[in-house]
Amino acid sequence: MANAFFDLPKAKNEPVLSYAPGSAEKKELKAALKELRSKAIDLPMHIGGKTVTTGDKVPVSPPHDHQHILGHFHKGTSAHVHQAIDAALAAKADWENMPWQDRAAIFLRAADLLAGPYRAKMNAATMLGQSKNAYQAEIDCVAELCDFFRFNAEYMADIYAQQPESAPGIWNRVEYRALEGFIFAITPFNFTSIAGNLPAAPALMGNTVVWKPAETQIYSAAVIMEIFEAAGLPAGVINLIYVDGPMAGDIIFNHKDFAGLHFTGSTKVFQTLWQTIGKNISKYRSYPRIVGETGGKDFVVAHPSARAQEVGTALIRGAFEYQGQKCSAASRAYIPESMWPELKKMLTKEMASVKMGDPEDFTNFVNAVIDERAFDKISGFIAQAKKDDGVEVLVGGNYDKSKGYFIEPTILVAKDPKYRTMCEEIFGPVLTIHVYPDDQYEQTLELVDETSPYALTGAIFSQDRAATLLANEKLRHAAGNYYINDKPTGAVVGQQPFGGARASGTNDKAGSVLNLYRWVSPRLIKENFVPPRDYRYPFMGES
Repeated sequence: MANAFFDLPKAKNEPVLSYAPGSAEKKELKAALKELRSKAIDLPMHIGGKTVTTGDKVPVSPPHDHQHILGHFHKGTSAHVHQAIDAALAAKADWENMPWQDRAAIFLRAADLLAGPYRAKMNAATMLGQSKNAYQAEIDCVAELCDFFRFNAEYMADIYAQQPESAPGIWNRVEYRALEGFIFAITPFNFTSIAGNLPAAPALMGNTVVWKPAETQIYSAAVIMEIFEAAGLPAGVINLIYVDGPMAGDIIFNHKDFAGLHFTGSTKVFQTLWQTIGKNISKYRSYPRIVGETGGKDFVVAHPSARAQEVGTALIRGAFEYQGQKCSAASRAYIPESMWPELKKMLTKEMASVKMGDPEDFTNFVNAVIDERAFDKISGFIAQAKKDDGVEVLVGGNYDKSKGYFIEPTILVAKDPKYRTMCEEIFGPVLTIHVYPDDQYEQTLELVDETSPYALTGAIFSQDRAATLLANEKLRHAAGNYYINDKPTGAVVGQQPFGGARASGTNDKAGSVLNLYRWVSPRLIKENFVPPRDYRYPFMGES
């Protein structure tokens, strides 16, 4: 039995390695890429601490080389969903009752394993399975996931330390219980770190989890699960299943012990899940917690005082890193007429130097989009733009899926600020620019706020403080993560907690204490040291 109040190691952001020519990390990563490419691996589900295989094996291929087979995952059935729920519920009591410092130790160990012996393997799996270049993989699947594990442990300790005041003769205390039931984590393809954090954050707080990753992220999800198990996570705490989403939802959202949803994905899917949970509300033991981060139509607004070179760099990085497949990617930009000639020249020149291809070639800045469905959707936007009046293809506009799902980084210029690519989420390497008259800056800010139903990220570039303050006010509700003179991507755990509102989600800020509060149910305990022995109060006496 512990007889001390423990202090955790101070959380610090994991350093991002450079992978410069000749570096040890680059050599190790290239070796890991070669090894993973050389074999097709088996990817079973993990339920109750056991690997589970089925006869239904689905191939996994790199998006940039869709004829190559990296492995096969075992597709599950409804029976596996029930097994995962049962395993989560069976593990719940022991896990919830485990001392908090021991739960923390497991995830702190997971962070150090990831930063150390698993670093190259995790990076290689993300690069191959999700077509990320080395830098995009490093900041995601290693640095950010390490940060989630370490900072969340620190935030957990902070939560537990929050205690009420006590009057004389009374001891008031609050315990932060896990939710009553199990959590369902649905994770996306685009960030390995999100895939790891969505099941891990509730688990850290004493909950047990059924985890369904996107099929296009299973290759790196398997490495996350390997790390969890190597770190000593008990059987059944996190159960990894590869099943059809609607089928899993039909079972889970009808289960009385469903306690919460941790989701990242499309707005439409999230709204459908919320509606389903609402319809089933009377079936549950308690009101489920619903946490979601969904879509975005993220903006960059330049004031006439901004510097064109800085705006252009932010647009190239913000729009085209990881092929624009970030919820936070810059997708629409508003540029003043006075800046446009210089910015247009800069963008045309710089984009000509951008290389696209296999992430195993470290000189490539842009790689493939995730799958054929995404390719067809994104290329459809570009094809239509080529036909429409009032839209110019400034750079890019080509695409080819013969070997991999490659779409050139494309910049459109639209006369109409309500043109569809200024309004609709594309989730690919397409940036649309609208050029506005310099004297209509304030009207343009209002246009930015009303154009999209989303409110995830946005950026303002200005050297004029009054213009900056005006944008801050006009765009107050237009973005949950708002950047001044910086690109609208690249949030760091512990520094820029991430999330948006409106159609972009519940804004529960992954990477902050706010998210962890969603996975606990406080119980107030009042202890009276000397209970009263007479029901009468002094006011009842008469003189």
